[in-house]
Amino acid sequence: MPAFSAGSFREDLPAFRDMTLLAATSADYWPFVVLAVSVAFIILAISVLRVHAFIALVFAALLACLMAGNETWDVVQKDGKIKVMPGLVGAVEMVSKGLGDSARDIAISIALAAIIGMCLMESGGADKVVRRFLAFFGEKRAGWALLWSTFILSAPIFFDTMFMLMVPLAMALRMRTGKDYTLYLMAICCGGTVTHSMTVPHPGPVAVVESLHLNVGESLVGGLLIGAITCFFGFLFSKWLNARTDVPLRESGGVSLDDLQGISGKPESELPSFFWSITPVILPIILISLTTVFELAHSGAAKGTGWGVAMVSLFGGEVAFTAVRGWVDFIGHKNIALIIGAFISVGVLAKQRGFGLKKIEDLMGPPLETACMIILITSAGGAFGYALRSAGVGNAVAELAKNYSLNLILLGWAVAAVVRVAQGSATVAMLTAASIMAPMLVDANLGCHPVYLFTAIGFGAMFCSWMNDSGFWVVNRLSGMTEKETLRTWSLQLTADSIIGLLVTLTLSKLLPMA
Repeated sequence: MPAFSAGSFREDLPAFRDMTLLAATSADYWPFVVLAVSVAFIILAISVLRVHAFIALVFAALLACLMAGNETWDVVQKDGKIKVMPGLVGAVEMVSKGLGDSARDIAISIALAAIIGMCLMESGGADKVVRRFLAFFGEKRAGWALLWSTFILSAPIFFDTMFMLMVPLAMALRMRTGKDYTLYLMAICCGGTVTHSMTVPHPGPVAVVESLHLNVGESLVGGLLIGAITCFFGFLFSKWLNARTDVPLRESGGVSLDDLQGISGKPESELPSFFWSITPVILPIILISLTTVFELAHSGAAKGTGWGVAMVSLFGGEVAFTAVRGWVDFIGHKNIALIIGAFISVGVLAKQRGFGLKKIEDLMGPPLETACMIILITSAGGAFGYALRSAGVGNAVAELAKNYSLNLILLGWAVAAVVRVAQGSATVAMLTAASIMAPMLVDANLGCHPVYLFTAIGFGAMFCSWMNDSGFWVVNRLSGMTEKETLRTWSLQLTADSIIGLLVTLTLSKLLPMA
């Protein structure tokens, strides 16, 4: 029986012969054909055929691999050796490798974030943080309190979970004040979605950080700083929306108006302390950021920079500093930092509610199931991005940007925005945009720190959420808004935040390039 080869297979299929001919005669444009066809497939599969996002992304990755026209693919096997796989088998193996690599980078972080989020809600820690913010800002500035408490609490919590937590508080505030329900809702949406697109361990930012080879601590500092500035101006837009769209309070999401009175009147004695409520969120961020401080100090000392030399001397010299940095890098690794945060959050829950390990184990089930689905979808998106890179899409876009002098930050935002509008998922939009933009950083001169490209992609993935986005329906159903009201508030808010974030990113990239 003759040996199988991709070439003999393709000669028997006119479609493959036509694609090979087109690739040969229009090599510069073929990667764009691969990109257009595979993205169109995702849109059709998810939006029209209602195929699950995981399945759609896996098949899109296979399609991109086959259209790339490669005769063989190099695939890293389990034994660590490089093995050349023939034809279609190589395409399948390459998709598997892309999925596995993505899962390796994000799975633990996302699962631990789900555990922390569950513990914060069940222990009452999240409610405590919100109340402290309300006490600090005052009820007249409740919108600001909701904005910043959501911004901070959303660091380890998925947006839909965060919105479920916060919307009863927004409804209770509406009952107290008799007005500004739109403002309260949009404050939650603004703070939650910006953090969702800007900070590790959310799946989109984790994937972009890995693709762009960014330092996690730098991405956290840059994402939080630029995100906070965007939230400030985004809240001003929320106030503008509130003045023009008065959403009435309706019973929704399984929460009756009578229950809201109980939520808002829960005594402080039933909640954990503010310190232990916020520690599971803040401590991992501090630990991760410390790794960046030590890395910059070490690099600065090697270059003779004053503060770097001083910090190394503070620890007793190069040898002692290196030893300490090894431990800092360990506890500041995103997975270890989140493990520490998860242990603390479990301890707070056990002490506050008197739960045993069996009860806590039962409570972990649903959030971990949700996390597993997110991990699968995100990993499939990583496989799709891996296939696009192998098809040369990133290099083709880089060449196009070079020929037409396109701003890479603006280009990254635009790619993410187009994918977001087309298929709805911010995570998939970030994965796709990062996969396309990453190869461009190798040869192109970005002119500023790559953290700005990271934030541009994150803001592009927020653009124009509408009815193909699951977040649209979470907000719609839990808030009691109609579809028209949701389009006039949620969709406009996210579009404004996306554009504001891009402008902030472009401005800071010029004023503080840090290249």
